Amino acid sequence: MMGYSNIKTPIIIVNFKTYAEATGEKAVKLAEMAEKASVETGVCIGVSPQFVDIYKIARRVSIPVFSQHIDPIEYGSFTGHVLPESVKEAGAVGTLINHSERRLKLADIDAAIRRAREVGLISVVCTNNTPVSASAAALKPNMIAVEPPELIGTGIPVSKAKPEVVTSTVEAVKRINPEVIVLCGAGITNGDDVSAAIRLGTEGILVASGVVKAKDPYKVMVDFAEAALKA
Repeated sequence: MMGYSNIKTPIIIVNFKTYAEATGEKAVKLAEMAEKASVETGVCIGVSPQFVDIYKIARRVSIPVFSQHIDPIEYGSFTGHVLPESVKEAGAVGTLINHSERRLKLADIDAAIRRAREVGLISVVCTNNTPVSASAAALKPNMIAVEPPELIGTGIPVSKAKPEVVTSTVEAVKRINPEVIVLCGAGITNGDDVSAAIRLGTEGILVASGVVKAKDPYKVMVDFAEAALKA
């Protein structure tokens, strides 16, 4: 994808959010665990740390690093905004866009995808349902991660609670743009959840607390990766 040899499916992206367990040096250690799990299983595992941790993480690990957001801006007078070029220069290969905790208007999603494409960042657009996923697919992102917000952080996986959301999203997205990779998120806590998501037609997962808050994040990531391979 886009010339990134270390991006392949199935893919697991771990969103560090702003958890204490994934801030500063703890973020680096978590990224190193992800790298170790990726090497051991052969599954692509990416991490999405806070902006200020991208630089040091990207220099310590060889796995893909994703920003949690970018603003659709260019060089200039945009104090406090997140410049796509800065994210890229810090070492990120991609970015989340429109996470449920950082929602954007459709026009801004479109602009952010376009800016990501211009600077060579992989765009992972987060969506909450099938219609929004279909709309996002028309904007030509690289990936779409469907996550019903009411299930995020609950431990109730979308692949089991709302499997029809996943299957209908995969169908709608592929009909509009077959090249878009569909990921599944929300409530994923064990290998069975990952297997279920893959069986429903997705090509990977976006996960946060299921890994970051786990007692043994490394073991969980290995379990997730092995489940993705077996599905």
